[in-house]
Amino acid sequence: MSESRGRLPEERASAIREAVAEAVLTASDQGREGLDSDPDAHLLMVAASSVAAEETSRLLRQSITGARTAGHSWETLGRLLGISRQAAQQRFGTPAAGRDGSAPDDAPARRVLKPLNAFNEMDALAREGARGWHAVDYGYLFHLVEASAHRWEHRRLWWPSRRRRRLLEEQGWVLVVPSDFDSPWAYYKRRLDEPAELPD
Repeated sequence: MSESRGRLPEERASAIREAVAEAVLTASDQGREGLDSDPDAHLLMVAASSVAAEETSRLLRQSITGARTAGHSWETLGRLLGISRQAAQQRFGTPAAGRDGSAPDDAPARRVLKPLNAFNEMDALAREGARGWHAVDYGYLFHLVEASAHRWEHRRLWWPSRRRRRLLEEQGWVLVVPSDFDSPWAYYKRRLDEPAELPD
């Protein structure tokens, strides 16, 4: 694929990576030097990295929505992302935005659950699943959830074997694929034939 079709030359990709890393590393007033002398500087790194991950995830989704609106195929986007057409559509396929960039009136509501960690995220997903929210993406310390009229249940597993994945799919579980996040966990969701709880 030529650069005009979206492929970044390695030097530009490296420049973007360096700019993001520099922004995170300078979150502390002391900069990189603070990491050697101030334990709290490491916490600022965690917070800054979380913000960077959220923002890059948001930018990726917006750029994909813009590319789809401009007429580019899921096949082309999948090649750019290094995944299949089907995986690209599953991760990012949402109602198309209008030409002015606004979402259609019937687009499902989305929101971010944060901050989450390995100890509280499943309780949060269970609570929100009962209210009709289901995970559509996740990253470091957050889950992106989308509203629906039905209850949902969620599961978290160490990346299951091919046989286990097949069994889960036969039981109606759907893999939640992150847009850009390496995780030791696989998250699954399943819609229940029950109406969502009404808000308090």
